[in-house]
Amino acid sequence: MTRRWVWIVVALNLLALIALVFVYPHLMVSPGAVVSAHQEIASDCFACHAPLRGASAARCIACHALPDIGLRTTKGVAIAKKTIKGSFHQELMEQECMVCHSDHEGPRLTQKSRKPFSHALLRVPVREQCQTCHKAPDNKLHRKISGNCQKCHTQEAWKPATFDHEKSFVLDRDHNVACETCHLQGNFDRYTCYGCHEHTRQKMLEEHRDENVRNLDDCVECHRSADEKED
Repeated sequence: MTRRWVWIVVALNLLALIALVFVYPHLMVSPGAVVSAHQEIASDCFACHAPLRGASAARCIACHALPDIGLRTTKGVAIAKKTIKGSFHQELMEQECMVCHSDHEGPRLTQKSRKPFSHALLRVPVREQCQTCHKAPDNKLHRKISGNCQKCHTQEAWKPATFDHEKSFVLDRDHNVACETCHLQGNFDRYTCYGCHEHTRQKMLEEHRDENVRNLDDCVECHRSADEKED
């Protein structure tokens, strides 16, 4: 008889828990309060969640039209301070919103467990178009450069930069100039030393005739700095 009552008590507790899940879902199963922008649907779990399947990207897109994300609200009102440049969301390989977004401001453990954005989510043709989403740092070095971010940075992390100009050519004295002086049209795969008034091909040919130098397009092979005597 005692055993029977134990099972009855256990069953009643389970039924009570199940009932509480439906009556107070936010207290029982929610990982935290929803973000402020979704307060209007805070009590409507199925606005975002499909029964027994979790949050659904299709339900996100039903409210957040892809062409409007970052430009207009779900009600069509223009956003004064745009936080997203270009057509970022339209360039994703798959429209799976939960990879980057969470509606719930969960505990610290939940936030740490979220995966950071991966550029692998983007379609291949746009992965190197950094300026579509990122604004170049406003400092002395980056003001001289346009595009070709991948020459110095990786998509896994902005820092540390992977390129050390000093190993190729020391930017001292008269050579501390804008990048375009040597790298024409922002092409950092090539360089030229003939952008300055004293570096003409004919003059360099005459000066190097005795050294039997024929390749006058790869100056840094011999000259690593502004020191003319350095070989």
